Amino acid sequence: MIDSACYPRLSRIQTPADLRQFDESELEAIAGELRAYLIESVGKSGGHFAAGLGVIELTVALHYLFNTPVDQLVWDVGHQTYPHKILTGRRDSIHTVKQKDGVAPFPKREESEYDTFGVGHSSTSISAALGMAIARQRQGDNRKAVAVIGDGAMTAGMAFEALAHAGGMDEEPDVLVILNDNNMSISEAVGGLTKMLGRATASRTLNALREGGKKILGDKRHSPPARFVKRWEEQWKGMFVPSTAFEQMGFHYTGPIDGHDLPLLLSTLKRLKDARGPQLLHIMTTKGKGYEPAEGDQIGYHAVGPFDPSKGLPSKSAPKKPTYTDIFSDWLCDAAAAEPQLMGITPAMREGSGLVRFSKEYPERYFDVAIAEQHAVTLAAGMATQGAKPVVAIYSTFLQRAYDQLVHDVATQNLDVLFAIDRAGVVGPDGATHAGNLDLSYLRCVPNMVVMAPGDEAECRQMLTTGLHYKGPAAVRYPRGTGPGVAVGNDLSTLEIGKAQLRLPGSRIALLAFGATVPAAEQVGRELGLSVVNMRFIKPLDKAMLLELARSHEGFVTIEDNVVAGGAGSGVSELLNAEAVTMPVLHLGLPDSYQHHASREDLLAEAGIDAAGIRAAILKRWPALSDGASSLSAVG
Repeated sequence: MIDSACYPRLSRIQTPADLRQFDESELEAIAGELRAYLIESVGKSGGHFAAGLGVIELTVALHYLFNTPVDQLVWDVGHQTYPHKILTGRRDSIHTVKQKDGVAPFPKREESEYDTFGVGHSSTSISAALGMAIARQRQGDNRKAVAVIGDGAMTAGMAFEALAHAGGMDEEPDVLVILNDNNMSISEAVGGLTKMLGRATASRTLNALREGGKKILGDKRHSPPARFVKRWEEQWKGMFVPSTAFEQMGFHYTGPIDGHDLPLLLSTLKRLKDARGPQLLHIMTTKGKGYEPAEGDQIGYHAVGPFDPSKGLPSKSAPKKPTYTDIFSDWLCDAAAAEPQLMGITPAMREGSGLVRFSKEYPERYFDVAIAEQHAVTLAAGMATQGAKPVVAIYSTFLQRAYDQLVHDVATQNLDVLFAIDRAGVVGPDGATHAGNLDLSYLRCVPNMVVMAPGDEAECRQMLTTGLHYKGPAAVRYPRGTGPGVAVGNDLSTLEIGKAQLRLPGSRIALLAFGATVPAAEQVGRELGLSVVNMRFIKPLDKAMLLELARSHEGFVTIEDNVVAGGAGSGVSELLNAEAVTMPVLHLGLPDSYQHHASREDLLAEAGIDAAGIRAAILKRWPALSDGASSLSAVG
């Protein structure tokens, strides 16, 4: 529970209605308490940190001035929403964030009526808020819709699609977009938009002239003189403030203003609250504001584990085992040294995808395209047409956003693009929006694709090299975290395409394990005396080995950390059916539902694809295995 002595005002706020009972003169003190409580809480639990510190004043102002949840706030991405969660009924449980059965790390509609739109991927807020505004206006409902989007999220094409739609509508929607500009995504924001915003300076005189002119000339929708002056204003303002792009898209632009100046923020939002038509407020903030270590290391403090706020983050010690991301990072640099045409591409995930070292050693071959997954994939396709060897480093869940480009621009043309897919399968604490549970299903149906999943660290390196040298599109998908601990060399050897590996010879039942499930399958195989195959390739499957095993075994068990529907196991059954082979096949994998946030270990156990779950499922299907019966065909 919150300490009322340390937080005399915040302890009295359970909901925004409580916040609105305070006099406006007390809001700065409330913002100070909220910032201190966020530092204390995340210090205990870990979680997304620096982004929330940057929007303390904005969060207080929005919930104070707008009648939430009647008026609806749509937060982009969600890294910045811990202060929002604290003010909307989750103050005393915020320390459970990311934990099983605890507070979700991102806005989640099922969790609170104040979470108006579920997010996790960036750049969706403007589209969602616009949809809300349109639906309400058609119903004669004058409630407000507000989208809060960061400058990093504004680099995605989807955000501009929404801006173009909103600003071009004949019946202008009443929607407010707040551009939270801190020059950061997870790491530094990049691209032309970032440069444009960096040149922005406040123009209060111009804003005052515009407001005075509106009173005299009327609304631009109904007054020809006002429309003329509006066009003149756009050209004049472009000489001083680079807001012309937003204005010409049909938005009334205000700012930039200091997003930590609470009185200024309140006075500006009061004016915009009842303004008609599409409005864009540009605020300048500092990621990590109010906590000096986070201000000094905005990347390191983006998401943190538990720490002592008085000391800052503990010094990082070398992990006992390298993560799969580490394996990719080292491989990329080694492969670049051997292959001068290799290019590394990331959609704003330099740190998460392991491209920091590559960006320093090969800056001329490193491309951070900002939060633009679609562009990243087609950029790689264009490079490949000219003989380059592009490697797209991307999270499984983010590749979903570029699926059309993968199919239409890469695979249809059979181009040499390697997809290094991190965070595949069960991811854990970040919840459903970040789970990589679908990639085997959506990749294996694409013609020309080679799809691989390593059973250990050394195999991951081999597969990456295999994919790089394959003449066509290839994907290597690997999980978050560490593997079983197999030593990794520094060579660049390859694997034979479509060749599986018999890891453990046994009898009766063959366990066909894909990727990260191989170690658990081996454990069960040893316990029950079953054959275990590291399948390695999801596409193409090792047809020869599967048919040989079908002749010598009484049943198959396919195991994958992907949804069962359309996954690797489905491919095995399709192959058997095509070859007119009839035998029992048990498919184990992830459920046909979205997994909640919990540890990776908890989620694997819930899905029944840890060692205990695999063993239980096999014995349920073939109980004779537990009592030594000689034949399983009767129960298969």
